[in-house]
Amino acid sequence: MGIVSRMQKGIKNLSLTDPRAWDRSLWNLIGAQALSGENVTEQTALTYSAVWNAISLIAGTIGALPLHLMQSKGDKKRIADDHKAFRVMHDQWNPYMTAMAGRETFMAHVLTWGNGYAEIVRDVYGDLRELWPITPDRVIPEMQDGALVYRVHMPAAPDLILPREKILHVPGLGFDGFIGYSVVGMARKSIGLGMAMETFGSLYFGNGTHPSAIVTHPGQVKDSKAFRQAVTEVYAGLGNSHQLMLLEDGMTFTKVGIPPEDSQFLESRQFQIPEIARWFNLPPHKLKDLTKSSFSNIESEQRSYYADTLLPWFIRLEQNYNAQLLSKSDKELSGYGRLYFKHNADGILRPDTAGRSEFYSKMFNIGVFSLNEIRSLEDMDPITNGDEHFIPLNMVPLSMAKEQFKKKMEPPQKPTPEPEPEPAKEAKNE
Repeated sequence: MGIVSRMQKGIKNLSLTDPRAWDRSLWNLIGAQALSGENVTEQTALTYSAVWNAISLIAGTIGALPLHLMQSKGDKKRIADDHKAFRVMHDQWNPYMTAMAGRETFMAHVLTWGNGYAEIVRDVYGDLRELWPITPDRVIPEMQDGALVYRVHMPAAPDLILPREKILHVPGLGFDGFIGYSVVGMARKSIGLGMAMETFGSLYFGNGTHPSAIVTHPGQVKDSKAFRQAVTEVYAGLGNSHQLMLLEDGMTFTKVGIPPEDSQFLESRQFQIPEIARWFNLPPHKLKDLTKSSFSNIESEQRSYYADTLLPWFIRLEQNYNAQLLSKSDKELSGYGRLYFKHNADGILRPDTAGRSEFYSKMFNIGVFSLNEIRSLEDMDPITNGDEHFIPLNMVPLSMAKEQFKKKMEPPQKPTPEPEPEPAKEAKNE
């Protein structure tokens, strides 16, 4: 019985009066063992390369994308970079964590435990000042007197009870409205199978249990132990590959190929990559499985990655940020406009140079973009008189198009007929 198995058995037999029964660091050991025999927890699952790649990819992408605090008033929108909440979510979560590190850590918690928690620190005016992430294994949502509170386990102190207003909580998929399901917990059998295959493969090649060749002797070897030791020292191991083998006394050498069951083991390991991709709703090529990908469909796969994987997380995060981080006056239509968070995903959907040139050209020709707006999207400085918008009507400024259109639509005026000359009077005979 392994160490973990003995610990699990010991924990299950603890009485309620034993302090170890209330040590939350040991709780995951109960029920964390998969059918494959591997101990699968939110921490150990990260040792499996496909799980690590999936979590680091989604969390890193969301953490790296700009998160803007937008302000809308009527049909006008702007980035509210002068608001305190913008500086926290875009620049720095707290004195020790950048916004990238904070949002990446927070998203990794949601992807593994199914829930992300962070303590909200506000100033005397009620504006957001700092965010401090809390590992989900220390937090338990509870209902007390009809209000939602969060019990935070403190290692060397009594549990801390924080109200809803002090905690940023983003749950993943769940059916009670409060707590999301742990993806690692739901995928324990799939992840455990992949981890067991890696363990088996490591032992398989590390211990050399599979012979790559067989040496046959027609008679009986006098000292089989010494013979095995001599062959192992001289010919076994990667460093002794491709050496000349000398056989004596009529010995024969037969090379052994990979048995069919071993080739199926390799196929099973390959199958586990799309299996993990399904759990995290990722296209397989994002986990470096390019067996079904080509250069012709990578662009469509990238759009699928945005629409199927990232967009649901963007909406979930933005709605929780709006509801929990902004004050009531910020969310309402006041004289200054309504505030809301929005991820800028242009970098993910940005096409190549030829595609961008065609897109900008079309948007410019119909008056959507000005020259300076195009230059801003390409991180270039504005130019003088580059804010005018043009339309295809002889490429005139938009401000003049209406007047020229009116002139063009007016019916042509008929020319005024010239008066007919009066007939010459006949001269009278005197």
